Amino acid sequence: MFSIGHVAKATGVKVPTIRFYEQEGLLPSPARTQSNRRIYADADIRRLTFIRHTRTLGFELEDIRALLDLADNPHRPCCEADEIARRQLQVVEERLRQLTALKAELVRINSACSGGKIAGECRVIEALAGA
Repeated sequence: MFSIGHVAKATGVKVPTIRFYEQEGLLPSPARTQSNRRIYADADIRRLTFIRHTRTLGFELEDIRALLDLADNPHRPCCEADEIARRQLQVVEERLRQLTALKAELVRINSACSGGKIAGECRVIEALAGA
């Protein structure tokens, strides 16, 4: 059994975030010691690692909840997990399109810089102001 600090260090998830995941129902309420300290098992560490990884991949809490439910019920078909991952891939692809457009605009703005003074000569300020 592990303390919340140990679990935080082992998973890379901050203590307040672990508590948040408990409140959200993503992580079951842990057992408590006689002094009311949380204690966690190996399964909790695996679950938190799963949550952290899915958050890193940009999954929303509802999708993580659904994926955890699938993991907790391994008899269910994998196609549900595939669909969740497919939707997330579409979200990431859209973000990439937006970031590519953002990059192009920033390159355009930066290339317009003539190195003059801000007052009346700064193409970056003018571009950001919509001029």
